[in-house]
Amino acid sequence: MSDTTAVASTPEQLAVGFARVLRQLDIAAPLDSVLTFINSLSLVGMDDRDAVYWAARATLIRQPEDIAVFNRAFAVFWEHREAIEAAEEEVSKMTLMLDTDDDEGSAEGNAEASDDPTITLRFSGVETLRDKDFADYNDDEMRQAQKFMETLRVAGPPRASLRTVPTNRRGTRPDMRRTVRASLAAAGEPMRRRFTSPGERSRRIVFLLDVSGSMEPYARALIRFVHAGVAGRQRVEAFTLGTRLTRVSRQLSSKDPDRALRATGEEVRDWSGGTRLGETLRLFNDEWGVRGMARGAIVVILSDGWDRGDPAVLAEQMNRLQRIAFRTVWVNPLKVTPGYAPLARGMAAALPYVDEFVEGHSLDALERLTKVINHA
Repeated sequence: MSDTTAVASTPEQLAVGFARVLRQLDIAAPLDSVLTFINSLSLVGMDDRDAVYWAARATLIRQPEDIAVFNRAFAVFWEHREAIEAAEEEVSKMTLMLDTDDDEGSAEGNAEASDDPTITLRFSGVETLRDKDFADYNDDEMRQAQKFMETLRVAGPPRASLRTVPTNRRGTRPDMRRTVRASLAAAGEPMRRRFTSPGERSRRIVFLLDVSGSMEPYARALIRFVHAGVAGRQRVEAFTLGTRLTRVSRQLSSKDPDRALRATGEEVRDWSGGTRLGETLRLFNDEWGVRGMARGAIVVILSDGWDRGDPAVLAEQMNRLQRIAFRTVWVNPLKVTPGYAPLARGMAAALPYVDEFVEGHSLDALERLTKVINHA
C-alpha cells in the first residue's frame, strides 16, 4: 500500500487496462488490436463515452458472441473510471492499494489502517509476465508462469479414424445392426436403412525440445509448456535433443509439475550440454518417427537452431520428417530479437522443411503457439 496523488488515466493506460479486463473474461485482445485502440483514442478523445465505446468495440471485438460480455465489461470499467475522476476533484490525496492474486486478505487489513479515500486495484501476476522474456524470469515468476501454462490446452485438429460411428445421413456404409433392430418395430421389414460414417480420433503431437547450452535460458520454461501438453491430453509424446535423444513422455505424464520436472531432470543426462540436432533427429526418425510415431502427427521442435554438426545431415532429416508428419512447427525463442535472421547453419538448413516458424520467448508467444498447433 502506498500514498500517491491521483492523476487522470492516460489513453494508453485506459486501453491496456480495459484489454486486461477483456482477457480475464476470455475475450481475445491481442497486442495489435490494443495498439489500434490507443491510436483511436488519440483521435476521438476520452470525453465522449459513445466515441470511446465504438472505438473499443471496433478494434477489440471480432466475434459477435462476445458483444454482450463486452458491453457489460465496458459499462463497469467506464463507471469505475468516472468514479475515480470524480474523486480526484474532491480530494487531492488518496490511498492506492495494489491487491495481487497471491496476497488474499491483505488489502482489507491495510485499508483499515488508513483514513484516506482508498481505491483498490486487483490484478493478476500473470498479466505482468505475458510479454516478459523467459530468460529474465526468476524462480517465483517461473512458478506463476507454470500455472498459466497449465491452462493452455494443446489439442490439434482431429484425424479420420478407421472406426465408424452411427449417422443420420445416408451414406455408403450400411449399419446392419441398427437396420435390423429398427426393422423389429415394422414386423421385420427394413423400412429405413441405417448408415455409419468414419469417426474421428485425436492427432498425435510430438514435442522435440532442445536442451543444449545455448537453449538453457529458455529450456527451463519450455519444458514446463511441454509438461502441460503431455499431462493435459492423450497421444502426446516428448523427447529432448542435445548430444543424445531422450524420450521423457513417461516422466512428464505426472500431474504434479515438481515431480514431473524432477523425474525428467534425472532422466536427461545432457542438459545444458552440446548440440547435435542432425544426429538426434536421425535417431528419432530411425527409431520412432518413421516407424509410426510421427506419421500423420504434428511435430513441434523447440530450438534456437544452433547445431555443431553437419547442416546437410539436419536438412536431410528434416526432409524425412516433413514427408511423414502432418505438420512441422519450429519454435525459436530468438525469432523475436530485432533484426533476427535465420543465419545459423542449423536453422538455415532446417527452415525450408518447416511449415510454421514461430516465436517461443514469452507466455504470449506460447499462447499463440497453442493456437497454431490447434489449427494446424
